[in-house]
Amino acid sequence: MKIGIIGIPRSGKTSLFNAVTRGSAIVGSYSAANEPNIGTVQVPDTRLDALVKIYNPKKTTYAEIQWVDYPYSGIGSSGIDQQLVQSLGDLDVLVHVVRSFADASVPHDQGSIDVDRDIGVLELELQFADLELIEKRITRIENEMRSLKTAERVEIERHQKLLNRMKLHLEEGFNLRTLEMTEIEVQEVKHYSFVTLIPELLIINIGEEQLGDIEEIVNNVTSRHGSPGRAIVLICAKVEAELSTMNLDEALEFRSELGLTGDPPLHNAITITYDMLGLHSFLTAGEDECRAWPIQKGLTAPQAAGKIHSDLERGFIRVEVASYEELILAGSMAELKKRGQLRTEGKQYIVEDGDVMNVLFNV
Repeated sequence: MKIGIIGIPRSGKTSLFNAVTRGSAIVGSYSAANEPNIGTVQVPDTRLDALVKIYNPKKTTYAEIQWVDYPYSGIGSSGIDQQLVQSLGDLDVLVHVVRSFADASVPHDQGSIDVDRDIGVLELELQFADLELIEKRITRIENEMRSLKTAERVEIERHQKLLNRMKLHLEEGFNLRTLEMTEIEVQEVKHYSFVTLIPELLIINIGEEQLGDIEEIVNNVTSRHGSPGRAIVLICAKVEAELSTMNLDEALEFRSELGLTGDPPLHNAITITYDMLGLHSFLTAGEDECRAWPIQKGLTAPQAAGKIHSDLERGFIRVEVASYEELILAGSMAELKKRGQLRTEGKQYIVEDGDVMNVLFNV
């Protein structure tokens, strides 16, 4: 999974990148070619941690997410940089970071904070980028249709109508993710890589002094900017970046001092992105390796097995399935089997989140 971070200058997106990746990228510093900062992050999974304690495997493999911190050169008369737009089109989730904190290093900075304005600035640029792409395609279609016979125009006219509907939606100031489309229509336009069709995680980057007002801020922002295909999370990127440099015990103590309870917001953000993409994980466990395998919800056992190796799907016979909770209580697969709680499932079984599976196959 690939997640891209965007935001206008001083939004704190590189601080967020450092917090997520435990990196040390310098704010505003990119390569000579203006290349983004890139880091790969293991997805926290307490279930996998528990299995490791049981099996003590030679290798532990977490699901991974690639995070990309994109440079933003500002808005010009020609709109957002087209190279950036093309890069964003390859993302699974778009993370839009918006500043909600005062920068003490900048005089009179408090007056420049405007969450609504900053959300709108970049969102409008992305809408314009998609609109430009649609207009170019519609023009090409109109030119192509001049040389087509009437019978040949039916399919292309249908596609043209879809593009015109998308164009109108953008012109009205909405992102494409809010446009009602069938799954077939979504797949039909997928190759265009429209940026505003990508699921969006809107991260409001708050200051340390706002940590006690998280619920109120979330409700306010959601009431104005909540929409289909967009989730909203509050994070203090500066604090999270500091926490990422500490060991677990130090981080827990620091969180407690700040009055932060529950799961870390970065963990919640990852969980939310999984939900937005319709993903969950099944697990495999043994002395050689314990591993989490992210898959689309609704996959059958053979399809899930194919994520491990194509031979497992091709030669699938059946799968032994353990409930994670029951396996932890039993302490081992052998004990689980003795208790009659190890299930055998066939080709129609739909894999559930947290299933611990052993695939039986023959090629």
